[in-house]
Amino acid sequence: MTHAPLWTPDQERVASSNLSRFQSWLSERLDGDIADFDALHRWSIAVPGRFWSEAWDFCEVVGHKGERLAEASPEFRHTRFLPDATLNVGQNLLGSPSDELAIIYRGEDGEAIDASRADLHDLVGKIQHLLQGAGIGEGDRVAAWLPNRPETYAVMIAAVGLGAVFCSTSPDFGTDGVIDRFGQIRPSILFATPGYTYNGKQHDCLARLDEIVAGLPSLRETVVVEPGWLDHHPSQPVITKALPFDHPWYVLFSSGTTGKPKCIVHRAGGVLLKHLVEQRLHCDIRPRDRVFYFTTAGWMMWNWLASALASDAAIVLYDGAPTHPDTNRLFDLVDDVGITLFGTSAKFIDACQNAGIRPKDSHDLSSLRAINSTGSTLSPEGFEWVYDAVKTDLHLASMSGGTDLCGCLVAGDPTRPVWSGEIQVPALGLDIDVVDGDGASVGVGVEGELVCRNPFPSTPLHFWDDPDDARYKAAYFDRFEGMWHHGDFISESSTGGYVISGRSDATLNPGGVRIGTAEIYRRVDTMPEVEESVVIGQSWEGDTRIILFVKMTPGHLLDEALQSRIRGRIRAEVTPRHVPAVIAEVTDIPRTRSGKITELAVRDVVAGRKVQNLEALDNPEALDQFRDRPELGG
Repeated sequence: MTHAPLWTPDQERVASSNLSRFQSWLSERLDGDIADFDALHRWSIAVPGRFWSEAWDFCEVVGHKGERLAEASPEFRHTRFLPDATLNVGQNLLGSPSDELAIIYRGEDGEAIDASRADLHDLVGKIQHLLQGAGIGEGDRVAAWLPNRPETYAVMIAAVGLGAVFCSTSPDFGTDGVIDRFGQIRPSILFATPGYTYNGKQHDCLARLDEIVAGLPSLRETVVVEPGWLDHHPSQPVITKALPFDHPWYVLFSSGTTGKPKCIVHRAGGVLLKHLVEQRLHCDIRPRDRVFYFTTAGWMMWNWLASALASDAAIVLYDGAPTHPDTNRLFDLVDDVGITLFGTSAKFIDACQNAGIRPKDSHDLSSLRAINSTGSTLSPEGFEWVYDAVKTDLHLASMSGGTDLCGCLVAGDPTRPVWSGEIQVPALGLDIDVVDGDGASVGVGVEGELVCRNPFPSTPLHFWDDPDDARYKAAYFDRFEGMWHHGDFISESSTGGYVISGRSDATLNPGGVRIGTAEIYRRVDTMPEVEESVVIGQSWEGDTRIILFVKMTPGHLLDEALQSRIRGRIRAEVTPRHVPAVIAEVTDIPRTRSGKITELAVRDVVAGRKVQNLEALDNPEALDQFRDRPELGG
């Protein structure tokens, strides 16, 4: 960490932020002083029911809140917030049918769509007519195998307006991947695309669609979303049924790299309220902002982005390769449509840094107030690249949470400084802690397990087809009784922020000492000779040894001199325990479809174990080069 923050907001920006406004508003209602974020966070976890109720009011949720703040339960997962509330998330997302922009779409192929709130109302009404004609009602599952286009959001809003349950995947998922997900929840209707464009190539989906439909016997109807698909459906007023706070909104799917994906059923009111707190308070999203996240319909950030509509912001969509025709493509988009919040992954920031681009030298970027990064750990070098090469005056918020809660456990604070390599604060309303193997809190700077000690409204409603909550309980509560265990290896910094070291299930244990993988990636992936890497632990002679695989940048070779420099840098900047025993070259590194490196799949292949669900991987063929390698004893 550097000795000074990379960015400190000026007083005007702090005073105008939603977070400061909320603190002042709350201080008046409580007849007390909520002076800063730390005071607000302490209050939010001391009286969580009151906090979420006040957040409902401040964010002007449309619905009936009811009288009761919470319904306690001895079991963490059964606590309910605002148990008497009713609302419809579709109504909250749509807003009034005005001329204000709701969705701005730009495709890799040059297609451009600017849809107003009135346009979105019209589109949703037509889709609801289609759904009603297919007999879709409360509790039915509506599945979308679609690109990141306006129609996909309209299908979701139309479904939830009627009380149906939505689920989606992106069209790059293969037949088995789609059936493994949708087949478990038995959808009644499927919306599908005939094809999509990625990296300059057209990809046909119709042949796969026939196989998918054959594998989903629950389907009553299949709709191909193509020009003219709604011509026979009239405009009609949008229906938004008042539903319970805990009515299911959508099903999200885990990555499924260790078996069939978990089908995580998320509650409508809880997720909407969690997203509003994150977006308005942690991210400072304001009315008429233009909010972008690079995502597909197969990642939870698609769902997160949709919720920005409820803050009277316009959402910006891009479908295609983020680096086509070059790495500046998404920064071109910032200037094209005036993006205020630019959401991306740490992987993309690393790719920009490695490509040597400097967007601030070639773009205006005057609209840009914030960059959000998630998906994996953003290295200190990534932080520093943003402030050096993109813009000096913006809020860079690294965030971490997951599909499991459809939100953040640790997040940003637009009113305090940004320190290199750190996530700024615990999420409001969540009692975040770092604990050892026995569940006891550890000190500042000590790595441990990330947990949350109190219930929050976006915990999953349940897993699909898990009647006794056995799999649900095992996923989050078996390790530490009474705490949500998230599976991240983390430490708290002296500034009050957090540093994530990697997934704890991928933690290395040479000599019995637990080591997170992020420290190794930081040293290796920032070397100009290395494009990216993956590190695993291999059982060896009664212990664990560290194996590092590197994908080289074009024109570079993994020779003995480079291996020596890699080991020397890790030894000098981290510890000798982090130094890999073996460094080997590969031409590709396997990732999930949301772009995350899958260390566990590599570890299983090296150990000779079967990878349970290859369909969860974007490039499963990459695993072949990790098999039977002589240098690993294979």
